[in-house]
Amino acid sequence: QVQLVESGGGLVQAGASLRLSCGASGRTFSVKAMAWFRQAPGKEREFVSAITWDGSSTYYADSVKGRFTISRDNPKRTVYLQMISLKPEDTAVYYCASSPTTNGLGYATTYRYWGQGTQVTVSS
Repeated sequence: QVQLVESGGGLVQAGASLRLSCGASGRTFSVKAMAWFRQAPGKEREFVSAITWDGSSTYYADSVKGRFTISRDNPKRTVYLQMISLKPEDTAVYYCASSPTTNGLGYATTYRYWGQGTQVTVSS
């Protein structure tokens, strides 16, 4: 199994920045990619960004391109999501997830393990 723990969420004003972290432990040798998803109240969970474990490829939802940056620190087994120019519509619970494959990274069903989520609230 892989355990994922997110941190870094909080309450900020529109235009502010936040950096989310996701620490992985356990059988991380099985992980081929990591991603961030988010879920706002009353909405389905949506893809935000993904990165292959070797960092060679990154992917972003159109709604966050140019504002969010995903990165990883393999020795620390940590993935980050740097968010700038936050908007009220970015308000959601952000989840970290790990995948045993590099295919289909935009789909929640690809991911095997999930963290507990961290709340991001952006006020206008």
